[in-house]
Amino acid sequence: MSQPKVRLYELLKHRPSLKQTKKIHAQVIFRSLVKSNNLTGSLIRSYSDHGELKSARKVFSRYPSLPPTFLWNLIIQAYSKTARNNESLHLFKEMLLLGGCHSLAVPDDYTFTFTITACSHHRTLLGFAQNCHTMVIKLGYDSDVCVGNALVNTYVVYSRTESAQKVFDEMSQRDTVTWTSLVKGYATGGKIPQAEELFAKMPERNEVSWAVMIAGYVGHKMYNHALRCFNEMLINGDVEPNEAIYVSVLSACAHLGQLNQGKWIHFYIHKNGVPKTSNIATALIDMYAKCGKIDYAKQVFNGINKRDLLTWTSLISGLSMHGIGEDALQMFTEMLAENIKPDNITLVSVLNACSHSGKVKEGILIFNNMERLWGISPKLEHFGCLIDLLSRAGELEDAFKAVKKMGMEPDGVIYRALLSACRLHGNAGLAERIIEHVTRRDGGGHVLLSNLYASLGQWDNVRKIRESKIDKEGDSTSTPGCSYIEIDGVVHEFLAADKLHPRIKEINLKLNEVMRRISLEIDVGDYSLFHT
Repeated sequence: MSQPKVRLYELLKHRPSLKQTKKIHAQVIFRSLVKSNNLTGSLIRSYSDHGELKSARKVFSRYPSLPPTFLWNLIIQAYSKTARNNESLHLFKEMLLLGGCHSLAVPDDYTFTFTITACSHHRTLLGFAQNCHTMVIKLGYDSDVCVGNALVNTYVVYSRTESAQKVFDEMSQRDTVTWTSLVKGYATGGKIPQAEELFAKMPERNEVSWAVMIAGYVGHKMYNHALRCFNEMLINGDVEPNEAIYVSVLSACAHLGQLNQGKWIHFYIHKNGVPKTSNIATALIDMYAKCGKIDYAKQVFNGINKRDLLTWTSLISGLSMHGIGEDALQMFTEMLAENIKPDNITLVSVLNACSHSGKVKEGILIFNNMERLWGISPKLEHFGCLIDLLSRAGELEDAFKAVKKMGMEPDGVIYRALLSACRLHGNAGLAERIIEHVTRRDGGGHVLLSNLYASLGQWDNVRKIRESKIDKEGDSTSTPGCSYIEIDGVVHEFLAADKLHPRIKEINLKLNEVMRRISLEIDVGDYSLFHT
């Protein structure tokens, strides 16, 4: 290698800045060194590291002859790491087309690893991945652990756990990545017993392995299992929790209403100097809010140096959940003042806050400006919030107009909310106008309308509705027990064994909290702020 070539190569090895990379590239062209494999590869790698894929592709495309395999691998890998990873597949096809039987450009284990990994980022490329798998077997790369890991992970992404298991079983060598990928496949697919069995057999576990198992439990609402798994990991003592683990276990605490456990985890995070990332801070805020400690949630929020959309939304949602609508609106105003753009979830929380605090004008203004100010088209949940807002305020006609202008089919929850408001405000006429829609979608509307007429003393209408229901359905099937409760001017309907109530998660959460208090669980003490 000539002296200039060596010098330029050494410069590229030391991670030059983008500006320096361009200067080195200019020298490579000026000195006619574009035929150098090492310099070409180093330039592709350097441009890729700076996210300059266009420049990396230009270097690759201007290689004077058919690029060797390792250059193809570099450019395929570069694209596989970005949002344009489908370009990796086009390059792979091009490599096969141009290379043919040429020994310089035959796919190797790296090529297949990068290409198959790129397939895992799309939901429509299972066939392509399977074709690569066939080629892997034909060329003898099925014994390579990296290729095997890519295949297992890709089949897991496509929910093909049987295929992933088959690859796993046929691998002569496996590492922690292999085992973890398959555990993830079973855990995310709801096959928790298989995931547990495989997890127990793992020769070695790292923080990702534990995170996958714990997240699997949380994803399938097995929150106590998640916390037990977390405790087992701490007892083993060979692995420190990562961010994903903290987020999962805090979520489990939030869903169970396990304030004491959540406070202990917060204390553990503080004691061990764990960086309070946006995800961890958001999980803490959410946990405290759902466990009834909104003041703790506020203090965690106030201790964050740099707040982002996640942390703002979490606190706004918590304030809304606790019925502190005015504070939630104030936080939303402050968020906008910091030039943070809301998303769908933020706006649902804000509209809920308006509804619970009686801020009708503010809620309507926010709803009407969603698309113009923030580019967000209202979805079903936003319309649901608006209708709830208007119904609580007694603006039933406006609420019904909003339903008719939705541009999408309302669900039964929205119609039942309207009927509940009609019952509260004694508006039987409007209830009759919407009952046809309700009865097509939700039989529970008959029960609610019957009670509405009863509350108005219109017993003939009550009898007609009940007789009509018996005529249509017969009397062989009994109607589930139904009860109502009025909270903040809104009537809520409950059916026996009803698992479809729109707020079933909150109901279960509150029941768990009540049962926990009944059990007189010992408090771990007020670690509260931990200098948040």
